[in-house]
Amino acid sequence: MATRQLQAPRTADEAAALVAQCGADGLTLRVRGGGTKYGWGTPAADPDVELSTSKLDQLLEHREGDLTTIVEPGLPLEKAQKRYAKAGQMLALDPPLGGATIGGVLATGDSGPLRHRYGAPRDLVLGMTVALSDGTVAKSGGQVIKNVAGYDIAKLFCGSYGTLGLILRVALRLHPLPPQTATAIGRTDDPDVLARAASELAHFSLEKDCLDVRWHGGSGAVLTRLGGATAHEQAQAACALLAEQGAEAEIVEKDADLWQRQRDGQRSAERAVVRVSGLQAELGRIVRVVDGMGGTLVGRGSLGLSWVTVDPAQVQDLRAALAPFKCIVLDAPRELRASLDVWDAQPVELARRIKQRFDPAGVFAPGTFAGGI
Repeated sequence: MATRQLQAPRTADEAAALVAQCGADGLTLRVRGGGTKYGWGTPAADPDVELSTSKLDQLLEHREGDLTTIVEPGLPLEKAQKRYAKAGQMLALDPPLGGATIGGVLATGDSGPLRHRYGAPRDLVLGMTVALSDGTVAKSGGQVIKNVAGYDIAKLFCGSYGTLGLILRVALRLHPLPPQTATAIGRTDDPDVLARAASELAHFSLEKDCLDVRWHGGSGAVLTRLGGATAHEQAQAACALLAEQGAEAEIVEKDADLWQRQRDGQRSAERAVVRVSGLQAELGRIVRVVDGMGGTLVGRGSLGLSWVTVDPAQVQDLRAALAPFKCIVLDAPRELRASLDVWDAQPVELARRIKQRFDPAGVFAPGTFAGGI
């Protein structure tokens, strides 16, 4: 097999055979979906083989009555959502799209505002079939796998950045589309008001689909999306609470653009995007740091997750100012990612041990997590 070649297998069997051959030949391999997050992680040497999932793009099963689906990894998320919407359903994944595939979203653990209600991508996975570099094709919950028994494959592969194996197909939980939505938004130029309003909303007994915050240019907003037949009434109650906290509140009925702006704020082609895992109670401090650097922020108001956009030269200062919170660099120039620890001292040793169990030959995307992982 020649090196540095692009392969696009048409079937799961072809893909599994390619993976097994790379393992037998000692070749490195990297999986590519839509390529929207191909620049994330520690810069590594080009692989011998790039495996594109572009032809593994089938929606294999949609059980409307059970609210479940089975898909191949290369299926574009946007295309799948249109299919589910015809049945009044959705896959509760809404990261920035731009051609992202379901496999790529799961592999990177990417998410959007719906994470507030429905959880992380791995929380939607019911089962997964994967190909490993030793030639094994394993199905989570069914087949006992040599040397990896006892692991929850689906949850390990979500967020593994393609370093453990190739996702061949995945079973996912679906949810009903809300018949209508309304968003209550509270605007303020005070970081403390922003943080307090988000905290109060998080603990307020409303059925919130999303609860987000944003900050840009010295002002910010708290947004909460309500769905269902009582969406407007719930939005009114949310507005009253926001006003009590000192925010300028209003209801937006046609709210698609608001939430698209939130998702768009998680990516940048020119600046650096840093995902900050902090505490809800520290949101005011985080906003002040970001504002002082001329940056922008979007985040999940109740989860302590923020996507901060700053100039690449400010990343290290941002990390120092926000310590001890974990600050993982996502979008950034390759030179910057090569010059620092992208993962901000994540538990590399644990990742190394898991990698050894699933991919002892080091076939899949070596170096993504640094140290050969």
